[in-house]
Amino acid sequence: MPSTELFHGLSDRAATVCRVVVVHAIWSAGNRLALWSENAGPAEALMELLAASAVNGLAHKATLSELELLLPEDGRLEPVAVPVVSFDVDAALGVLDAVRGKLSLECEGDTAVVHLPLGDSVRFLAELAAVAADFVRRRRVLPALAEEPGGLAARWIPAPAATDRDRLRALAKAAPPVLRAEGGRDALAEALTALTDGVVRGVLGPITLGRDGPADAWLAALTGPDAVVAAPGPALAELREALEVWHGSAAEASEEVRVCFRLGEPDGDTDAWRLEFLVQDVAEPSLVVGAAEIWRSATAMTLFDRHVERPREALLAELGRASRLWPELDDALRCAQPVDLVLDTVAAHRFLRSGAPLLAQAGFGVLLPASWQPGGVGLRLSGSSPGTPGVVQTRSAVGFDALVDYRWEVALGEHVLTGAELEELARAKAPLVRLRGQWVEVDHLRLRKALAFVTRRAGETLSVADLLRISAGVQQPPVDLPVVGVDTTGWVGDLLSGQLDRRLEPLAEPAGLTATLRPYQRRGLSWLAFLDGLCLGGVLADDMGLGKTVQTLALLLHDRSGPTLLVCPMSVVGNWQREAARFAPGLSVRVHHGAERSRDRQPLDDADLVITTYAVATRDAGLLSRINWRRVVLDEAQNIKNSATRQSIAVRGLPARQRIALTGTPVENRLAELWSIVDFVNPGLLGPLSAFRERFAVPIERHGDEEAARRLRTITQPFLLRRVKTDPAIIGDLPDKIEMKVLCNLTAEQASLYQAVVDDMLTKIENSEGIERRGLVLATMTKLKQVCNHPAHLLKDGTRVSGRSGKLARLEEILEEVLAEGDKALCFTQFAEFGGMLERHLTNRFGREVLYLHGGTPKRRRDAMVAAFEAPDGPPIFLLSLKAGGTGLNLTAANHVIHVDRWWNPAVEDQATDRAFRIGQRKNVQVRKFVSVGTLEERIDEMIEQKKALSRMTVGAGENWLTELSVDELREVIALSPDAISE
Repeated sequence: MPSTELFHGLSDRAATVCRVVVVHAIWSAGNRLALWSENAGPAEALMELLAASAVNGLAHKATLSELELLLPEDGRLEPVAVPVVSFDVDAALGVLDAVRGKLSLECEGDTAVVHLPLGDSVRFLAELAAVAADFVRRRRVLPALAEEPGGLAARWIPAPAATDRDRLRALAKAAPPVLRAEGGRDALAEALTALTDGVVRGVLGPITLGRDGPADAWLAALTGPDAVVAAPGPALAELREALEVWHGSAAEASEEVRVCFRLGEPDGDTDAWRLEFLVQDVAEPSLVVGAAEIWRSATAMTLFDRHVERPREALLAELGRASRLWPELDDALRCAQPVDLVLDTVAAHRFLRSGAPLLAQAGFGVLLPASWQPGGVGLRLSGSSPGTPGVVQTRSAVGFDALVDYRWEVALGEHVLTGAELEELARAKAPLVRLRGQWVEVDHLRLRKALAFVTRRAGETLSVADLLRISAGVQQPPVDLPVVGVDTTGWVGDLLSGQLDRRLEPLAEPAGLTATLRPYQRRGLSWLAFLDGLCLGGVLADDMGLGKTVQTLALLLHDRSGPTLLVCPMSVVGNWQREAARFAPGLSVRVHHGAERSRDRQPLDDADLVITTYAVATRDAGLLSRINWRRVVLDEAQNIKNSATRQSIAVRGLPARQRIALTGTPVENRLAELWSIVDFVNPGLLGPLSAFRERFAVPIERHGDEEAARRLRTITQPFLLRRVKTDPAIIGDLPDKIEMKVLCNLTAEQASLYQAVVDDMLTKIENSEGIERRGLVLATMTKLKQVCNHPAHLLKDGTRVSGRSGKLARLEEILEEVLAEGDKALCFTQFAEFGGMLERHLTNRFGREVLYLHGGTPKRRRDAMVAAFEAPDGPPIFLLSLKAGGTGLNLTAANHVIHVDRWWNPAVEDQATDRAFRIGQRKNVQVRKFVSVGTLEERIDEMIEQKKALSRMTVGAGENWLTELSVDELREVIALSPDAISE
């Protein structure tokens, strides 16, 4: 098979690798990540595919080599030479970050996308890299000197806490066999250490020191590109010995109990703070025993149901270890039986600011007063906008440039200070002050700076954009002080609340809407209309099946003051056209697509809704940008997830008062995708992409930075409405079963085959009658349905499956969302042969087991498949032939039912649906019926809808009623419409 048929733009060797089942990984000697493919094909081909995937930008850092791996051969492990693509630690972190959480890699060519499934070993090492990043984020790392082939090297090693050990043991047990065979736990430990070292170096970057001593050489090697320490051997040996002693002291703590320090507040008017020494249960930190009790006990005692030998010696040893970190403990150790240390306010402040964090980081327990509020002096911003909350009174002076009233206030911890409190603090000298029943830290220099800033900024105004960015921590005031909070009222307060859809008064259903909106859909309409009144855009990111289409159409009916441009994939153009006719028949709708589309702006200007595709919007950007759109709506907005593509740039340049993005997956792989979508709806909100990557994407994706994630949510939440089916508030709004038609387009190849079948039948049917005529019609119906499924289904030529069928593309999109949500799906087809094609393709596409039940499945195998699917961790996709799987099965683990090709008897389809929608089903069931637009399938579906009341009489017997149609009626039923073909 020529590679261009499979993957245009890649060589034959890459096409060969595309047929591989999975890609595997190993952590090889020399601390390198090695990727290899099952068919042991050329490593160059695998590298070529990586360069076309999410790993793009790292492939050039790879090297090609050969490894001898232990692989199963005739029931035993045998050494096999395998070509591999390998990466050093720095590049490996990028690769593992790119594949984490994925089942496959998308390899993009000029005309197709190939999915390269990832094996368990790749996903395991990606998880191991995430563990390394977590250790670094929690500062559970230590610097070390390690003996390596090149000499002594400076390395960062993981320092897991006692609570991490169970996690690491479980992770080691979960290692795939291919990783356990290559060195076992030692190899995994080496991989974790190498990845931890790489993460720290990436965070710190190189440093330059001005001295030449061994310690300086070691510190430079800890951050520089060369880890080997350039220093005399004897000096390094001494340093290494000292480090090992330090590491040993860090590891001396018991895995079950540890020394804990509890700081008590002063009583009455004294300034005496008491630092108690305790022993604490590691697993249950609330369980503590005071040092006084230890000294009263015998040489052995039971602590927390554990027998502890020599507890007194253990207590003294741990206190000695702690004093090396915080020498002020030495005063307490001068006593033979230390139980506590009394501190004045200044010393207590030193403990709170430096001693407590150091001890906690070293694994000791630290208990601080509940009233202690760290943070010191900061600023709080209060902003207000005119008008009643939830109501936009005017459309003038709105948008991001609208000005709001505000004032800066001085805060200490969480408290905004009154004038009297500011005067009292100014007179105080101590660094710790009791304020409103809480101990807070006071930096008097910062306090004076805050007062001067607040006085200077009085009476000024801020824009909505400034207020939003300050509240998210993206923008700082022009003074070196933290912003500890933002309080807002009016519509700005509603906007920044993140709960806007629930605070707004729900709008009434607009005139002309022929649907009854569910409560959450009315809230969605109100939210879109509220943003519209402020000239702001929004991302409606509801789960699939929750009605993004009807909410958008309701908004268009609510405000018809100008034309709306809807940009969507070709596969859903027909769906939008029909849904508009069904739910908003009063809207004038124009489809801007095809060779006959208008080249004049006037017809588009006059329509309420103009529907076009991403491809046409890109080609006709000049024409479309000359129209003053009331709003631009992007459906399946993930199509602009790559902000650098031509279509992303084109739609971003379209002028509009409001921009709306509809997507069930605002983030598929990278946060840069969210930036692209949000920057479309509200340009400039998240700043330039480079700053977004530095401020949010890298900290969150690479290091799991929860604070960066919080700030990102703060700034995007007002403009992103996300409802999921698992939300109890949504479940209560939904019916038990949601049925929907999924309209699919044909590819050009399908359309050509369809027309050929139609022409052949119409030629033959003219000269036939009776049984022969009926046979011809039924055979043609079957062929046309096979064409609508897939060209290879009709041709039976064993050619490739991917990229040739509109139905298959839609099925992949839906199943991708199903898997992402952790749901399960039943997929019915009336053709057993097509089911077999789907089973093989979907298994490779998603890298997951796909079950397939058909008429030839033995009963024992059938029962085993049902049991496996119903198990919580069982395969999530179950393919069934309609006759074999349509009755007699209980498959309530599924909450999605997909009829890939239609059986013209609705009762048969309903029986199949009831495999999932039955007693025992605890979730709402979504039923999707695929219909190929502009084909026989769509016209039969229309006839069924029109004759629903008589379905048992007219359609219930199957397809035989079709054979009685006249030639003209048949021609009308099976004719191919222009809108059937995708781009």
